Amino acid sequence: MRTRKRACRALQAWQDASEALLPPPRLTVSQWADANRVLDNTSPEPGPWRTDRTPFLREIMDSLSPMVPCERVVFVKSAQCGGTEVLLNTCGYLMHHAPAPTLLVQPSVEMAKRFSKQRLDALIENTPVLRGRVKDPRSRDSGNTILMKEFTGGVLILTGANSAVGLRSLPAKYVLCDELDGWLADADNEGDPFTLACKRTVAFGSQRKILAVSTPTLEGLSRIEALYKASDQRRYFVPCARCGHYQVLIWSNVVWEHDRPDTARYRCDGCGGMLENWQ
Repeated sequence: MRTRKRACRALQAWQDASEALLPPPRLTVSQWADANRVLDNTSPEPGPWRTDRTPFLREIMDSLSPMVPCERVVFVKSAQCGGTEVLLNTCGYLMHHAPAPTLLVQPSVEMAKRFSKQRLDALIENTPVLRGRVKDPRSRDSGNTILMKEFTGGVLILTGANSAVGLRSLPAKYVLCDELDGWLADADNEGDPFTLACKRTVAFGSQRKILAVSTPTLEGLSRIEALYKASDQRRYFVPCARCGHYQVLIWSNVVWEHDRPDTARYRCDGCGGMLENWQ
């Protein structure tokens, strides 16, 4: 029996080492999510993930795939429109298909712990291809704690923007930054936390990936606004359900009858037609 267990462990170790040496597959983050991600009952739509339900997230996620040359992705968003899902799908993709040292930064260490317990652990538990890759936290020396998830070929470190120690803990090929406009301006008197986090990627050169996600706050003072202005400033255009005119949705085109917000509709820039919420 012992001989058989040793042989199984040796075979698993050989398979893990072989996979770690293979180049990343030609698979994008959104393709991985569509094939593997399963949402639990805390989601409004539990079941298999479908990027087609949130098509505006596709290019954002796919830009984080290793074969795409861009190094920095900036996602300026409204509340509850998928920023956390981009982070989770990217983490799952890296754990399964492109393992690398990864740093995920929340506004505070406490928020990083909450994200790990409530969202990251659920991702691992509900995604069959990840269960065997991330070590069981109940096993001895598993390397799996609230703020560190070891997996074959890589590690995911979680920290807060208020912890300078966490921001300089390891070199990282991927840095995933959540809700930047909620970050402190200075981390333990050691400088700007976003700059400290980005310095972790220097050794990886053009292979690095930096994701910045946030709902913007005050114009002119917003971190995510400044990063967006330094990017190629892409926007998401959607077609009018009436005339097909492509446009960026803006708040000033939402109109309703006086004191009756339940009558709100969207006025198309192209044809002037009124679109119902379901459209």
